Amino acid sequence: MAQEHAAKFFKAIQQDEALKHKLKATTEPETFIKIAEQRGYRFTTEELENAIAKLSEEEFAAVINPGIAPRRHIMPR
Repeated sequence: MAQEHAAKFFKAIQQDEALKHKLKATTEPETFIKIAEQRGYRFTTEELENAIAKLSEEEFAAVINPGIAPRRHIMPR
């Protein structure tokens, strides 16, 4: 269920430009998760990583990446 929250949150981000810009400035997974929780989406860092892994590179870039940082800057490996 929580992983579904992460997926739904990514869809919400695509529809909310202000939220998208706020998250693009976020580099810490904990901050990202805190912002999601404020909007009613609850998931763990692991569930976030699983949801990110399911996104195409273009989908991920449209949601998170400002275009100049590495693709997975929110979750460094």
